[in-house]
Order: sequence, then C-alpha cells, then structure tokens
Amino acid sequence: MSSDSTPISSNFLRSIIEDDLSNGKHGTIVTRFPPEPNGYLHIGHAKSICLNFGLAQQFGGRCHLRFDDTNPVKEELEFIESIKESVRWLGFEWGEHLYYASDNFEQLYQWAEYLIQQGKAYVEELSADDIRIYRGTLVEAGKESPFRDRPVDESLQLFRRMRAGEFPDGAKVLRARIDMSSPNMNLRDPVLYRIIHAPHPHVGDSWRIYPMYDFAHGQSDAIEGITHSICTLEFEDHKPLYDWFLENLPVPSHPRQYEFARLNLTYAVMSKRKLHELVTQGTVSGWDDPRMPTLMGLRRRGYTPAAVRTFCERIGVGRSDSWIDMSVLEECVREDLNESAPRVLAVLRPLKVVIDNYPVDQVEEFEAANHPQRPEMGSRVVSFSRELFIEQDDFSEAPPKGFFRMSPGNEVRLRYAYIVRCTGVIKDESGSIIEVRCQYDPASRGGSAADGRKIKGTIHWVSARHALEAEVRLFDRLFTDPNPDRGGVDYKQFLNSDSVEVLPAAKLEAGLSSTDCETRFQFERQGYFRLDPQDSSPGRLVFNRIVTLKDAWSKK
Repeated sequence: MSSDSTPISSNFLRSIIEDDLSNGKHGTIVTRFPPEPNGYLHIGHAKSICLNFGLAQQFGGRCHLRFDDTNPVKEELEFIESIKESVRWLGFEWGEHLYYASDNFEQLYQWAEYLIQQGKAYVEELSADDIRIYRGTLVEAGKESPFRDRPVDESLQLFRRMRAGEFPDGAKVLRARIDMSSPNMNLRDPVLYRIIHAPHPHVGDSWRIYPMYDFAHGQSDAIEGITHSICTLEFEDHKPLYDWFLENLPVPSHPRQYEFARLNLTYAVMSKRKLHELVTQGTVSGWDDPRMPTLMGLRRRGYTPAAVRTFCERIGVGRSDSWIDMSVLEECVREDLNESAPRVLAVLRPLKVVIDNYPVDQVEEFEAANHPQRPEMGSRVVSFSRELFIEQDDFSEAPPKGFFRMSPGNEVRLRYAYIVRCTGVIKDESGSIIEVRCQYDPASRGGSAADGRKIKGTIHWVSARHALEAEVRLFDRLFTDPNPDRGGVDYKQFLNSDSVEVLPAAKLEAGLSSTDCETRFQFERQGYFRLDPQDSSPGRLVFNRIVTLKDAWSKK
C-alpha cells in the first residue's frame, strides 16, 4: 500500500506483535488473509484485509493470500478472481505468497491417516442427522458412536476406499476421536473428511474426499509458517480444536490464533448466504450492484480504496462485538472525495429557463474553479447561453418563508455567471410549469451586482445549447432497518423499495463528455458521482451517486 495511508492507531494485536518481536519469540511477522472462495468479499472482509496486510506491513513482515478452498460444491473460479481483484483494489499485494489449501490436500490426507494410526480418528457410518443427534446439546453431553472403537486397520482401509471413490456422497465420513462429553461442541468428535464427487475449481477431478474447513485451516497456517493467525470472534470456540490438531500432528510450526470483533454494519447484511440470495433472486443486479456491501459493489458505486482503508482504521480493533453506523463509512468517503473530487455543474431534474433579454445567438464562457480550496487543481470553462436548465427544486411559484432561490419577482445569482430576475412562467395544459422566463442584469457578470445590492440565493445551471444528457442513478441504503439481519425475522421484509432512483434525462456541463470511470466528481450541491463502468458506453452516459454531500438519513 502507498505511503498516503491513514495514521495507524494502537490496538491489542499490535501490542501483542510488538511484545513478540521485542522478546525474540518471532523474528519476522507472517500473517495471512484466508477467504473461502464461495462468494464475493464484503466490507467486513475489508477490515480483516487491512488488519492482516497492515500489521505485516507495519512490522516489516509479510502477509499471505490463501484460499481455504475445501468445498468444491460452493466454490468457483469467478470468486477466486474477484477476491484477488478486491484485495488489489484495496491497495495490497501478496507477491509470491499466493496459496491454496487445496495445494495441501495430499499432506492433509497423510496427516488424516496419521491420526487414524494413532487411534485419534475413525471412519463413521452414521448419517449426518444421527451424528448431529449423537453430539448432544449445549447442556447435554454427546453419545459415542457405535463406530468410534472400530479397529485402526479397518478405519484406515475404509478411508483409503473413500479416497478411491468407492462410496457415494454421505455414505461415510472421517471423524476425530476427541471427547464426546466436552463442553465445547467443536471437540465432540468433529468431522474431518466427507465424500464429495465433484470437481474442484483449483485441483480439478483428482479428489473424491475433501477436508473440512477446520481440518485444513490450522494445518495450512502451520505449513506456511504463519506466526499470528488472526480471525474474528466467531472462531473463538474453534480455537481448542485448532490447537488440538496442531498438538497431535507432526506439523512444522504451531501458529497462535488471535480473535477480534467482526465488523457489524448497520443497514446491511454480511452473510454470504443472504448476499447470494439477493443476487440469485434478482433483488439486486449482481454481486457488484452499487447498493451491495460487497467490495465490488462499493467499487462500482465509486467508493475509493483510501476511504475504505480510513474507515477500517477509524473503527479500530477490539474484542467486543459492536455495531458501526453506515454513516461512519459514508463520512470517510465524503472526507476523501472532498479533497480530491473536481467540481462540475449538473442538473438532475431539469427545468428550462429562458433569459428574454439575452441575445439569442450569443454564447459566453466563464471560468470555474475545479476545486474552491485547491487552486492547484486548476479551472475549466463553462458555456452560457440564453436558454438554461436549473433544478426543479430551485424554483417555486409560491415560495415558503426562507426560500432564497428562484421565484417570481425575486433575484438570484447564477453561479459564475449573472444575476437574473424571474418575470413569469409557462405552463402546460395540466398546469405544470414547463418553462421559467427571466431577465438578466448585464452589469452583474461574474455574479456581483454593480450597485452593491445583496443577493441571497445562488443556484447552479447548465447551458441548454451545450448540455450533455445522462442517466443518473441515486442510490440509498438497501434496507430500511438498521439491523435487518437480526434473528427471528426475515431480513427481506426490510428491503428498501426506494433504494435506487433513476433520473433518465439529467443535464451535465459539456466537459464531462470525455471523462473516464475512475474520476469522481462533485456535482455541485448534489453529491459525489462517478461514471458507471458497466453500463456506460460511448453513446450513453450513466452516472452513479457515490454519496450525498451530507448524511441525509440522520434527518429522517
């Protein structure tokens, strides 16, 4: 990551690593980001990415990218490639340290045989439902399987036949022989291997049995020489099993697992299963829908990697679960774009204005700053003509008290240009206003009255003769409830039916005709926008609103 990252704050993991380095426990810090390639990464994963890569970077170590790809039924090459792209988008590189748990399948298999030979694993023939029943409950000890004491040689032969593909899916599993009375359910003879007759996206058709995540994860850490295995608190109960495997196998190293609180973001769901449902059921247009909390969705919407990194640093790393309001993420985006986004004029809901006393064929050009606080960003020229477009909300025929924008008889400043006074309106047959008529003050070029009179209102505009037409999409939060994923309710009942509004005929200043998808703009008085990289084409401009200029939801 570049050196322009946000200031690094202290947290308990940094303190642990500092102690480990100072007392000589480790000479080099090695972390890893180990996603399962069964979906697209979301904003919660960004916290883990920034933490693992960031810690390695801060302490001069390295971070591995490893795919814990143990379930071929749910994993796809598409997900693998999207994960790589998302990590790179956030600003991190793994260099030569790209790994797959599936590359360790032969070693994991040999270690499974080792456990059988040590009397610490056995082939189970109970059904999945019976295994679940035999495991007991949180308040009731489990019951030993009738196959738990089968001879070592018999389990070994059956396991080898499982590998050879002699049995159908679900016919047998390999279980660890630990403690069926343990208060920790994960230690009640967990399943190590199951039969799956399916091709694997990385290793192809070479396997008929696949290790469970818990059996592959810790041993892969050990093979890679991971020093600090950092995961979220949901894996805290798995830690005794993680250590049991490492203590009972001839592994080359023994990593230490540390847990931190996962990111819980309001107005979003973080379950991959539920995100997958939103995609497959057509609720959203895909994993990269700009309303989705996936990194690909945030990227398409226009969020910047710097803003996401700032957010992950700002929310901190702790041991207690907490909820982070969506507005915190949005404010990080605003802060970043406020510094970097050039300003442009855009009218989203256009209303035509005709300046009656302005020469019909005259065109003037006005210089407009690209950023009012950043003179080094330069300026541009905007064209002005007799016919303009303004925002519908910037005109009121019967203005309420405190309305300082355009209204009959009132003067208003057109940003960068002139002062105009509304003299009348034209309506259609239904009584709707379709055009506003005005007179301009020729002596007010640049927006200042020659006689010093004060003009309270300033509005933006676009020259009708020079305007570009574009589709603009205004995104809101995908859910109306701050915690749609709470237990006992269907999260889909909180879907926001107004999460996107499409404006098909917005008017933009002419300079945007040559923009690219990587440039973000502030549409003055409207928010921050970027060209949609999927739906835009040379003959069609489609802009996404990234974020509003302020937190509109706090006012609701």
